[in-house]
Amino acid sequence: MAEYLRSRRGRIGPADVGLPTGPGTRRAPGLRREELAALAGVSVDYYARIEQDRETAPSDAVLDALARALRLTDDEHAHLFALADRAAGRSPRRRPAVPLPVGHGLRLLLESVRPGPAYVLNDLNDVLAANPEGLALMPGLDDRPSGRRNTVRYTFLHPAARTLFVDWERVARNCVAHLRTVEPSAPAATAALVAELRVASPEFAELWDRHEVLVKRGGVTAFAHPVIGRVTLANEILATAQGSRLLLYQAAPGTPEHDALVLLAMTAAGTGAGTGTGTGARRADGR
Repeated sequence: MAEYLRSRRGRIGPADVGLPTGPGTRRAPGLRREELAALAGVSVDYYARIEQDRETAPSDAVLDALARALRLTDDEHAHLFALADRAAGRSPRRRPAVPLPVGHGLRLLLESVRPGPAYVLNDLNDVLAANPEGLALMPGLDDRPSGRRNTVRYTFLHPAARTLFVDWERVARNCVAHLRTVEPSAPAATAALVAELRVASPEFAELWDRHEVLVKRGGVTAFAHPVIGRVTLANEILATAQGSRLLLYQAAPGTPEHDALVLLAMTAAGTGAGTGTGTGARRADGR
């Protein structure tokens, strides 16, 4: 919590909140502690204790005031509360659902949305299941054993991702920002993935240290695919009753994008990629 507050304080200057910059050069970017304390209506000493990890249980009212002063987004505000719960040793307000095994219903759903690429993911973006188009959309995703398939790991460590995602920087930034939202409620699992990626990817380490947060809710992604070419697909992210998330890429029938997905499906069928979502397809674990 303290580290997060320092990072958010450093990104806002006095002019951003209507304060004079004052004479001389500031030693560090962003607001001073006393400026943020004044904006939030708390004493400088009390706020300093929070940033120094000597006050680990600020009230909700103080957290709300700090969030307003720091101009946090709704996602960042919720993330601050999650970090405060963890710092105080409280149960998180949002408990992550422990994903149940991917059952027949979800596998049938993956099959029914074809040729739209679709994945069942947990909070850390581990791929619990995917339809054939899902594996074909991300070349090399199925190079790893089923238990090691993770879209964040793929984005930073697989060489194909650098050319697959047209705006790789945005995709990478959003991956890390999403992972930050998971960290307070699943610290051990997140820490293991973060430790791996920090060592393997300087870009990941730099983005992780920014403390940006983002709850993924769908949007559009542009791909430069080696088989179907350049295509922009809408995506939706839906929570499942099993505690996982369904990520679905789609395009309207009759559009060039939908034609590209049909071609992708033909490619997937030709390679035998599958996940057990329908008759004759392979299971996600390859059996």
